[in-house]
Amino acid sequence: MLQASKLVPQGRGLAPVLVRRAATLTLDWDLRQKSRFDAETSDGRRVGVFLPRGSVVRGGDVLVTQDGSLLRVVAAPQPVLRITACSAHDHGHAHDPAFDLMRAAYHLGNRHVPIELRPDHLKIEPDHVLADLLRAMHLEVAEVNEAFEPEAGAYGQGHGGHGHGSAHSHSHGHAHDHAPHPGHDHGHRHHGHSHG
Repeated sequence: MLQASKLVPQGRGLAPVLVRRAATLTLDWDLRQKSRFDAETSDGRRVGVFLPRGSVVRGGDVLVTQDGSLLRVVAAPQPVLRITACSAHDHGHAHDPAFDLMRAAYHLGNRHVPIELRPDHLKIEPDHVLADLLRAMHLEVAEVNEAFEPEAGAYGQGHGGHGHGSAHSHSHGHAHDHAPHPGHDHGHRHHGHSHG
């Protein structure tokens, strides 16, 4: 079986004509986030892909096989939830579509859900609990069959899988400065404002 263990992100540095002529590997997100998998090329060859752990393959990336041939990766259409802002004027007040999408991305990100961010919509893998949550937030959720390219963040290329490397290194020193301290009076009584 053919083997591919070299990944060229977005085919950078390769002659575009060679990339265009290359056989393709059409892979869904599930497969593209694995570092070892078997697949079939558009010209019917079996290929075993062996990449460094934590590798994520994106649509448009190029794999190089051990015999030097190129394989262009195509993100396969797959069932996803397409989330768009509600255009209706709900409950008598208009929603700000950009803000609604930003809030949805925040809530999904908090749940570490793989999420594709677009200027006018978000995409996640099908999940009826999340779909209900999003609809409750006045967003429109449609089941569609499209390529899925989630943000790299949580799948951290170069972070050995989960990208929790440097994300938590900033200091949380002043989070607790606002709580009243026992024995300190935070009232405004002794600031000498008497205008006698």
